[in-house]
Amino acid sequence: MNYHFTVHKEDNGFWAECCELSGCVAEAENLDELNKECRNALNLYLEEPCDSKVVFPLPDRGLDNKKLLSVTVEPEIALAVLLRYYRSNSKMTQKQVSEMLGMKNVYSYQRLERKSNPTLNIIKKIHLVFPEIRFEYLF
Repeated sequence: MNYHFTVHKEDNGFWAECCELSGCVAEAENLDELNKECRNALNLYLEEPCDSKVVFPLPDRGLDNKKLLSVTVEPEIALAVLLRYYRSNSKMTQKQVSEMLGMKNVYSYQRLERKSNPTLNIIKKIHLVFPEIRFEYLF
């Protein structure tokens, strides 16, 4: 999953702002450092507390060919973003999804909507509940 940043040059270095996520910004003295700072800022921005109701927009794939800095989200965070997005769009509760996944309780599911590293068996079950999730976003 890659989000896109517009890079701005200033006298003392560079700064960048995420096109899809308002308020997600980074700054650095050089472009290599800026890329690292954008990745850090992006992952921190997307790593929501478990009680958050925020549903982030997915990256705009129409921006892929533009002259923008493309920044990859950590796979564990990308999965959480995807789950929250598709669950919300399906107007389902966390409890409903946890039951559909055959989980013992809602807390097991809530861990998936945070930074997590699920087993392949869980990923397979997620695919059955949300077949529209594009798992290539994770890689």
